[in-house]
Amino acid sequence: MSVNINGAGSLTGLDAVDVPVYATAAARNTAIPSPVAGQIVFVTGTGSLVYNGTGWVALGAGDANFTNTATGTYTDGGIDYKYITFTGSGSLVVDRAGFADILLVGGGAGGGVAGGGAGGHSEQNVYLKVGTLTVTVGAGGAYNGAGSNNGLPSRLDNYIALAGGGSTPNLDGGAGGSGGGGQGAGVGGAGLFGQGNNGGNPLNGQSQGGAGGGAGAVGSNASGVPPNRLGGAGGAGVSSSITGGAVTRGGGGGGGGDLSSAGGTGGGGDGAGAAVGTAGAANTGGGGGGGYLQSGASGGSGVVIVRVAI
Repeated sequence: MSVNINGAGSLTGLDAVDVPVYATAAARNTAIPSPVAGQIVFVTGTGSLVYNGTGWVALGAGDANFTNTATGTYTDGGIDYKYITFTGSGSLVVDRAGFADILLVGGGAGGGVAGGGAGGHSEQNVYLKVGTLTVTVGAGGAYNGAGSNNGLPSRLDNYIALAGGGSTPNLDGGAGGSGGGGQGAGVGGAGLFGQGNNGGNPLNGQSQGGAGGGAGAVGSNASGVPPNRLGGAGGAGVSSSITGGAVTRGGGGGGGGDLSSAGGTGGGGDGAGAAVGTAGAANTGGGGGGGYLQSGASGGSGVVIVRVAI
């Protein structure tokens, strides 16, 4: 088949997908003033291009390369990879533009009475430009009275994973990558689709807290009757094999209650009754566990991982 867009040109050999064709880059920019990531066009004399979220790049561009010392290497499916893991903020030095796999996990929120939401979990294949790219690893949020603070987001250049949502006394859980649990008269906070899930609700307006949402599942609601009321169990995280072996990150914090409750797999801290809640695990973005009779705990810091084929 052949397509002809506003007389700008033609492109043959396509199956069932019409790709806009433009005579010049200026014509393309006029026709598409606000492109979205993933759009594909053909520009006469230049070839097929894809918008990577920040600019138009050649479709079929090769693999990126970074010059930082690799954290590790491995082979999977006959392809050799190297990767670098940032457990703290720094810089990624890219000397060859191209595509790379990245995993960004934001900092988990602290637990109050309710569990803290996990940091956002974002794994994708992206285009990296040449240069020194800023890497920010989000810190976990802290316990703050009967409530808690949100974590902080993680970034690689323009790519971002949101922080986890905290909890506020007698109010709704905070929104974030995953939402914080609700407590008192509140409800669980909202998670961002594609990065996390909602937090759980408290027990019928009582003090027992809902759980923080996890990257892979919603936080559970508080449940039970006195004296065995349970805070919700933290939402489960998501497994990634970007470093060669499966690792689960982004678990939500368990809510506080008369009895302890489990944090979500992937670094979520346990909720507690008579004891202090358990902190989210470092570099997992896990939410902090809530504390019913004592304090909640801090959320876990996030992580940034970049993998390229070699």
